[in-house]
Amino acid sequence: MDLTTITADPPPSGQLAGKVVRPADLTDAQLARMSALLEQFFENTSPEQLVEDLNEKEWVVLLYDSGSEEVEGFSTLMRIRLEVDGQPVTAFYSGDTIIHPDYWNESALPRIWSKHVFALAEAVDEDAYWFLISSGYKTYRFLPVFFHEFYPSCLAPMPPHIKNILDALGQAKFPGEYDPTTGVIRFGDAAPLRDGVAEVTPRRLKDPHVAFFVRANPGYAEGEQLACLVKLTRGNLNSAGLRMLESE
Repeated sequence: MDLTTITADPPPSGQLAGKVVRPADLTDAQLARMSALLEQFFENTSPEQLVEDLNEKEWVVLLYDSGSEEVEGFSTLMRIRLEVDGQPVTAFYSGDTIIHPDYWNESALPRIWSKHVFALAEAVDEDAYWFLISSGYKTYRFLPVFFHEFYPSCLAPMPPHIKNILDALGQAKFPGEYDPTTGVIRFGDAAPLRDGVAEVTPRRLKDPHVAFFVRANPGYAEGEQLACLVKLTRGNLNSAGLRMLESE
């Protein structure tokens, strides 16, 4: 199966649809729209930085309005292979990710992403993980919404072998910027979310996962990123995650 052909069934006009494409297949118009979305919601971004991100990525989950076909979001993805404690590990790293707020309540991204990544994960012999970094609570909240176990978490301490894998990935992907004592990545050219995009209000802090994220990554407002790890097995998906994976 060519995984780059995975798509979501087109919803009614005006809703979010999507597909997985190779970065080289993006058109100039799509690239311009992707850059505009990043600049609208993140500081310190540029078309050149988007191209640099895409140059190392293998896939892009491209999200678009089913009526206008205008790009309204995307997430980049790459595979990382390394050895930790003498065992091979495959991780799928999510890079730049953005969805226009008009489509935040739609499920195209988790549906397409899960089908693509789980097909890849189930095709390897070694343990497979999702390696995610987050400077906003909305991204971190994907973890408890769809998975039973994820780290770091307010639900349980991080097991030593997970810590070793996360540290190995952080140091391999972000040498000199990943701090293994905190699990936080501090970029020299950070791109924080713009004011008003993902504000942490007193009401949001009543959510224990949001409160944990803020404690674990106190520099989130300056664009510091919390490194996270999730084992990619069907047994680790909760009911919502299974619905995304098994949806038509």
